[in-house]
Amino acid sequence: MKTEFLIITALESELNRSALPKGARIVYSGMGKINATATCIHAINELKPKRIINFGTVGKINPDLHGLLEIGKVIQRDMMTAPLAPRGHTPFCERPAEYLSMGGNHICGTGDSFVTEYDPWLAEQSIDVVDMELFAIASVAYQFQIPWQSFKYVTDDANQDSGHEWHHRVNHGQELYLEKLKELLSA
Repeated sequence: MKTEFLIITALESELNRSALPKGARIVYSGMGKINATATCIHAINELKPKRIINFGTVGKINPDLHGLLEIGKVIQRDMMTAPLAPRGHTPFCERPAEYLSMGGNHICGTGDSFVTEYDPWLAEQSIDVVDMELFAIASVAYQFQIPWQSFKYVTDDANQDSGHEWHHRVNHGQELYLEKLKELLSA
């Protein structure tokens, strides 16, 4: 089966399948890079999409951001293997250390941790927001040569209150995702 767009979202609480327009294909990856990688590879092999769209939630590092953001670049924030490679780079790996999307101006740092305190490295890298899946999705899209886009809804301030804030706002971006999806489908 083939599909034009493949939507990948971590959790159904972020974007409910029943709210999607007819014909939109969505897969839920679960949280984290391993879950996102496995789900993305399986969905690409099964559905053969022409484009991947990721909708999800993020914590903000840049205090001026809010609402729905389009991500332009993603890096890996939790690959820490010094002295073998600088933070964010996988040692002995020829794959890119960053991936660029089809558009967007914001930088996302992906890692398998929920950010709850200030990390100066994130600011030094000009990271705007943090998540737990996008780097894996972008890496798999790169491997399969499929263009990707990501739209992230800011739920929290990536601080000690993040878990509480995220739980209360995880589904607040759904209407904005649906508006963006309609725009993408009509283009």
